[in-house]
Amino acid sequence: MRSSTHRAQPPRELKKDRIELRVASSAKELIQRAMAVSGLTAGDLAYEGARRVLDEHQRMVLTGTDRDAFLAAVLDPPEPTDKLVAALRRHRDLIGR
Repeated sequence: MRSSTHRAQPPRELKKDRIELRVASSAKELIQRAMAVSGLTAGDLAYEGARRVLDEHQRMVLTGTDRDAFLAAVLDPPEPTDKLVAALRRHRDLIGR
């Protein structure tokens, strides 16, 4: 019987596609060292790196004054300008909602 804390792992996707790369010797050594310390394959390292890049690209982290300005606008939004109201009316007329 499985314990309630054990979660089923999603099925692993079959690895059948290939990517070949030409890299500098220093890059190859770095990749091999990362493989040795992580236990990951070169493909898994590439996948994790690509996933991390996309995650950072899709998420915005605000700090300091940018964060404060965003939160102030969310908590106390300014009144819509005449241009915004006109744009929303045009949009509603075009879309029909």
